Amino acid sequence: MPPYHSGLLAGPPDPSLPWDQVVLSVVIPVYNEVGTVEALLRRVAEVPLRKEVIVVDDGSTDGTREVLKRMKEEGLVDILLFQEKNQGKGAAVVTGFRHATGHVTVVQDADLEYDPYELPLLLRPILEGKADAVYGSRFLGGPHRVLFFWHYVGNTFLTLLSNMFTDLNLTDMETCYKMVRTDLLRTLPLSAKRFGIEPELTARLAQAKARIYELPISYHGRSYAEGKKINWKDGLAALWYIFRCNLFGPKAKPWAPEKPAPWERARGEGGGGEGDAQRRGSD
Repeated sequence: MPPYHSGLLAGPPDPSLPWDQVVLSVVIPVYNEVGTVEALLRRVAEVPLRKEVIVVDDGSTDGTREVLKRMKEEGLVDILLFQEKNQGKGAAVVTGFRHATGHVTVVQDADLEYDPYELPLLLRPILEGKADAVYGSRFLGGPHRVLFFWHYVGNTFLTLLSNMFTDLNLTDMETCYKMVRTDLLRTLPLSAKRFGIEPELTARLAQAKARIYELPISYHGRSYAEGKKINWKDGLAALWYIFRCNLFGPKAKPWAPEKPAPWERARGEGGGGEGDAQRRGSD
């Protein structure tokens, strides 16, 4: 049973929820993060959930690959994938999605801007049967580092425009923390190569009629001197993907969750996850 952390959960976790039955696939796209990726992976390993850790290196050239190989040998990575050329975050994320075998999948950046200790917070609405996808919002009152005004304006504008097309009322469409039931994720047509994956995934979830929850998270943003990579070109690409994914195909088909949920079936059968990959428990 995961403990509550950082004051973000309202209270102790509900012991009636099947925390020990669900397997969470954590997809980590990595590009030139030699300074943070080891600390991030050790922090992910400490999260008291059953996990499948999938790391996709997107053509790193700064020594990150050697660190990842060592982390794989230590058992902190279950699936390690290398893309020989840098193709962008979206390409790495989609590659990771294809290898996910857990019941629920989440994207985790490798730069320590998002705190993996808060993953149980995002998982709870899914286990409660209230949500098919959960977004961690940086703009709902959680603690965050004060940084770039124009980034905030850009995020707000892109979220507003996305909401106009999807008829959702999200506060942070561009968040990295998007946690989705894997059986739903497998039905979504995804093709964005770079940061367009954020509006594309949002558009496809809306088209699938997914039940989306949004919860506050903490955010420890980086400056460009500290390695932040997103720029104005990615903002323009996100703008294009909002129009493309909402107006043109292929679109996601309406989806309804199975009942009982896959982890509830596994609970009744005394089993665990869906695949054969190694999973680490909370111990």
